[in-house]
Amino acid sequence: MSDVIAAVSTGNQVSAIGIIRLSGDGCIQVAEAVLTLYNKKSLSQMPDRQLCLGLLHDKQGRTIDQCMAVCSRAPHSYTGEDTVEFHCHGSPAVLAAGLEALYLAGARPAQRGEFTKRAFLNGQLDLTQAEAVIDLIEADTADAAANAAGQVGGTLKRRLHPVYDDLTNLCSHFHAVLDYPDEDIEDFGLSAYEDILRTDAKTLHTLLNSYGQGRILRQGVAAAIVGKPNVGKSSLLNALAGYERAIVTDIPGTTRDTVEESVMLGATRLRLIDTAGIRQTSDTVEAIGVERSKKAIEDADLVLFVCDGSQPLSFDDEEIIDLCCDHQNAIALINKSDLGNRVSPSDLPFMTIIHICAKTGEGLDLLVDTVDQFFEGSAPCDGSILTNARQFDAVRRAHDSIQAALQGLKLGLTPDAVLIDVEAAMSAMGEVTGATVREDITARIFERFCVGK
Repeated sequence: MSDVIAAVSTGNQVSAIGIIRLSGDGCIQVAEAVLTLYNKKSLSQMPDRQLCLGLLHDKQGRTIDQCMAVCSRAPHSYTGEDTVEFHCHGSPAVLAAGLEALYLAGARPAQRGEFTKRAFLNGQLDLTQAEAVIDLIEADTADAAANAAGQVGGTLKRRLHPVYDDLTNLCSHFHAVLDYPDEDIEDFGLSAYEDILRTDAKTLHTLLNSYGQGRILRQGVAAAIVGKPNVGKSSLLNALAGYERAIVTDIPGTTRDTVEESVMLGATRLRLIDTAGIRQTSDTVEAIGVERSKKAIEDADLVLFVCDGSQPLSFDDEEIIDLCCDHQNAIALINKSDLGNRVSPSDLPFMTIIHICAKTGEGLDLLVDTVDQFFEGSAPCDGSILTNARQFDAVRRAHDSIQAALQGLKLGLTPDAVLIDVEAAMSAMGEVTGATVREDITARIFERFCVGK
């Protein structure tokens, strides 16, 4: 038996429709206490997933709203329990009054992510699907939404479960032979599982290789805008952001620290990082900013080197170029094209060089197209891309343990020694799917959710 929980699932803002959700044994009876249907029936008489019109009222019988109600009975519901939804007008006052009436009728406030947590505990979702729910809610690009939707639908689950099953079968076979020697059980031979372990290791390796694209899909491309002072870095940030995000003056060294802004550039989301101008300085504060700029180059997925095209390259420019040119994804931007060109592409050791004017917008369309080409994903965004850092760490440990088991096979170790690594891999895989994950980890995962999900 589970107690009845209730929450608003559509946020606290004014909207056309607001949804109040209930779940738990007895939630239909709780809902009936505050709902009078126009068809003169009770909600418990209505079939599953059929909307019905009625009046939502408080304990004193005063009308709160005219609304639609729908119930889904266990186990055919999101949580695996009986559930009810009220589709009300989206006034926060109406929704608050409706919730209060439900609390007085016997429901309690839902905790953060409790609906999805119940779905996980009731076997409606595994942990990869549950975590994908919040990724889908937070997705801010079509690709990120498509990948999260695929994971909610079980794409990642279907890739991981065969590996977990292989490891489980191997361990259970070994222990069955060990514990029941008199039973008619096929003799255990590690060599028979070698090809299976190699296939599983390959599956996990492929998944791990997708994480680079997945991290960018989820977090966006970290793009560091670098150059010496007063070359137009902050102007470029403002031009791409579409508003005055960074202070722009003619005084060199205006930007003393990194300034970040998230923007959509074509089909790619960039986390633009406007850095302090890199130069030799005796100013302590500016020097700290310069060091942070250098660190931003190291950590960036994309480096945008900006120089003033109206002036010849200086010693400071050359030093910054040395920091940038070894980066895998680096674009040189010759800025201030409206003031004439004294810097030629042949002066710059970059594969990609674009003339721009951050002030007028010239060349920014070409920059958009170039960035899209840089980060156009090779893997389909169908849920098969690993985007979650927790999952990545667990899959990496599982992969390493399987590799260790294969190495043990090669060295001729005894089965019990090899199975130590196999069981470690199985435990790590269980952390991904939720089969063996600790309660404190699951609690932390569902704390990311809003109350009504």
